[in-house]
Amino acid sequence: MEQIEQMITNVRKALDDGLSQQALELSQKILSIDESWADVYFMRGEALSELGKTQEALSSYKKGLALNAEDLDALYALGDLYFETAQRSMALETYRKILELDENESDAWVSIGLVHFNQEEMEQALEAYAKALSIEPESAFARISQGDVYYAMGQNDKALECFKESILRDPEDAQAYYSLAELHYDLAELEEAETACQKAIELDPQLSFAYLTLGNIYLDQEDSLMAMNNFQAFLRLETSADSKQIRDEVEAVVQGLKADLED
Repeated sequence: MEQIEQMITNVRKALDDGLSQQALELSQKILSIDESWADVYFMRGEALSELGKTQEALSSYKKGLALNAEDLDALYALGDLYFETAQRSMALETYRKILELDENESDAWVSIGLVHFNQEEMEQALEAYAKALSIEPESAFARISQGDVYYAMGQNDKALECFKESILRDPEDAQAYYSLAELHYDLAELEEAETACQKAIELDPQLSFAYLTLGNIYLDQEDSLMAMNNFQAFLRLETSADSKQIRDEVEAVVQGLKADLED
């Protein structure tokens, strides 16, 4: 038992260190000895997800939940995987299971709202975010998501109010500043957009899409060097498979800027 517990500790450390393949191999070794460890299935699912093996990750989380159906973190992870693979009805069902276990899980309502938003069911999304905020008024996640819906609906004043309220409640939230920057940029308010974007990057230097927006701002301001630098930062940071098309487009813009600067 002590040996397995030490191995489990090693799996968690490997995951924390970003060593997903090592975590996967260790977790599989544990399960070959004893298949009764729900947490190991969950960690195996996390490693598989990081390695892009989504279907295997789904299977691992479900096996773990068969052993421990009340692990909220695992349910969130399973719901998120369903959402990412466009299995939206399964995602909703999973998030609702979380609320059955704990009706005060505001993040479950936010996740439900995100599914509805993705399906362009705006009123249902707003209803879900309102429920989240009734549970946790300080939730920046819920308030920003609410603002995103208003933004998509063209209700810019309400969106602006949500983003500013989120910043007021949590001045260290980079995502709120980024959402605010996006709104100002679309309204052609470039100075305000630049200020908000720079603040987002100051708070979270790994926020890849903030560099993309900042690059677009500088491009509109005809500052080619600053635009190129920020686009290159975006390309360094954003490596997900889902963003391949936009990375290709940005790379083409960077090549064009390089050619212009060399002339």
